[in-house]
Amino acid sequence: MAILGKIRSKGVLLLVVVGFALFAFIIGDFLTQGSTYFNKSREVVAEITGDEINIVDYQAAIEQMVEVYKIETGQTDLNEETMAQLRNSVWENLLSEKLLFTEAEKLGLAVSKEELSEYVIGNKTHPLIMQRRTFAGENGQFSRPLLVQFLNSLEIVPENEQMRQQIAQAKSYWLFWERNVKMAVLQDKYNALLGKAVTANTLEAKTSFEAAKTTYDVNYVVQPYFTMPDSAVSVSKSEIKDRYNKNKELFKQEANRTLNYVAFNIRPLKEDSVEAQEWMDKISEEFKTTDDVVGLVNSNSDVMYNGQNYSYNSLPVTLRDFAFAGKEGDMFGPVFENNTHTMARIMESGIMQSDSVKLRHIYLVTADEAKTDSIINAIQAGASFAELALKYSAVQQTAANGGEIGWIVEGIQGIDKELSDKAFASAPNQVFTVKNTQGTQIVQVMEKTPARAKVKLAILERKVVPSSRSYGRIYNEAKQFAAELKSSEFASKAQELGLPVRTASDLFETTDRIADIPQSRQVIRWAFESDKADVSDVFDCSTQFVVATNVEVNEKGYRSLDKVTEQLKAELIREKKAELMIKNLTEQLKKTPSLEALAQTLSTDVKVANGVNFMNNQFGVAGFEPALIGKVSALEANKVSVPVKGSAGVYVLQPVNPQQNQTAFDARSQVSQLNMNYAYSLPYMILQDIRENADITDNRLRFF
Repeated sequence: MAILGKIRSKGVLLLVVVGFALFAFIIGDFLTQGSTYFNKSREVVAEITGDEINIVDYQAAIEQMVEVYKIETGQTDLNEETMAQLRNSVWENLLSEKLLFTEAEKLGLAVSKEELSEYVIGNKTHPLIMQRRTFAGENGQFSRPLLVQFLNSLEIVPENEQMRQQIAQAKSYWLFWERNVKMAVLQDKYNALLGKAVTANTLEAKTSFEAAKTTYDVNYVVQPYFTMPDSAVSVSKSEIKDRYNKNKELFKQEANRTLNYVAFNIRPLKEDSVEAQEWMDKISEEFKTTDDVVGLVNSNSDVMYNGQNYSYNSLPVTLRDFAFAGKEGDMFGPVFENNTHTMARIMESGIMQSDSVKLRHIYLVTADEAKTDSIINAIQAGASFAELALKYSAVQQTAANGGEIGWIVEGIQGIDKELSDKAFASAPNQVFTVKNTQGTQIVQVMEKTPARAKVKLAILERKVVPSSRSYGRIYNEAKQFAAELKSSEFASKAQELGLPVRTASDLFETTDRIADIPQSRQVIRWAFESDKADVSDVFDCSTQFVVATNVEVNEKGYRSLDKVTEQLKAELIREKKAELMIKNLTEQLKKTPSLEALAQTLSTDVKVANGVNFMNNQFGVAGFEPALIGKVSALEANKVSVPVKGSAGVYVLQPVNPQQNQTAFDARSQVSQLNMNYAYSLPYMILQDIRENADITDNRLRFF
């Protein structure tokens, strides 16, 4: 009872304790289970019209784009700039696709499976399919049989991992273009609907026709704004502010940053050069006498020896004369040039060989290798290689094209060395085999370029590069600069160290890199995650260490009055100059009403703009001057105009030599022409408008 009494007396306290414990348990459980939610939110690379784009899906789209690019261009090694362009292409495609599908759904527009099939493989094969070189025949034109063969190859059951990867790559390539065709067809439907909704009428057609009917040559005198000093007019702060408020919508901006930064070049230091010279002096003695030149070169050189035959033009300039004037065993160097030590030794001279060879093949998987001899015998007996390739080869892409691999160049990366060696050693029409773990290739030489003189050269080349010691020393310099540095001290400390401070302005979340600094996207990401006046740690940007400070943070919205004051002031000064010039020129025209007399007064010449009518957008060499074109269209021939304010100055005009278009007005033709103009520009304008008003959250900065 005593215990129960104590519990009752402490009841409120116990409720609080127990309640807090339950709350902590529930919240803890929520946070534990909710971690999936928070992780998922961090995985969202973008949200477009309510649809979340997961980073895994986005990365898969990038990888697909990369593979398509490699197939289309034949390139395998993509640099940083190309990868950035491909990532941006994926974003633009995804954005357009999401917005188009959303708008099309509202209008009830869609592309059915039957329609899509007709456009990708039916009688209406889309240009996006017909333009692929994968489906081009020998004449370079689209080949439907090749397309069919390609699609059939996607259904083959792979016999090994290599085939599985090839088929998977081919499927990804096809799905990419199939989706693009679907997008293009849907876009055409959307554009057609817009074209029906917005159309010209006969009144517009008549106005347009009349505007272009009369063409003039225009004599003119111009007084440029720069001929009047800015001090001739004054602009107040209130005038600038009023202009800003009036035109504020013109100053919309995306979030952007401005950085000041210092770059420490990662370069070889003196010790690196000394050590490299000592190393080269030592190894050069061994290079002269060793019997294992190949082993020595491949263990020490930046240029590997693979037995390649060099033509005169394929060698570096410094080695050409030596290589083709010497004999086997002769040695060149060592020499030091362009921060590189180079030696060379002639391994074989007097070689006569082609630069390129054209091949075709029949690829037999392991299970079909027993047919090798009979197929070779059939070829040598005169059987059609192309028919045999179509019947037996496991590589359908080449089999559908007669087995052709195409032209190969000796030493090119990606070509099997055994195949290359045998191909260049064989005569035209000769057949040979190359065997690997996946099967056997029966290869025939189709053509060879004329033989030319070549030489085998072992090149021992060593570029002087920063050692780990130098790398560490330069990093420490950058680290010491950044340590406990305030933004206000950034420039002065850099000056003390003799380091130039550079500025990177207008950096947006989508900016790929700073100036020409490789791998500097990380610096931009930091800029958007930090505050104004923050100083960064050291960024390793491959060839440079970078330390930056955030000097300007501008969020999405409107540029501030301070940022546009100079621009607005210049506009107002130009307008006030125009007012004064118009007043002065008007008074002068009363005294000297001809252009020639006015030009003489202004110490200038009378100029001519030829072929001007209301539909022009250029006024002779003066360029874009819409006010002048508008004024000319309202003037009588040979009449001198009042002064007209233009973009570059104040003009006085005199239209002469009027020429009338004698073509009769054809309402139907003119309406059709206007509708063609609308069809060209309207879809783009509407899509841009949709994009500007769409709810888009772009989180790419977190990931790339």
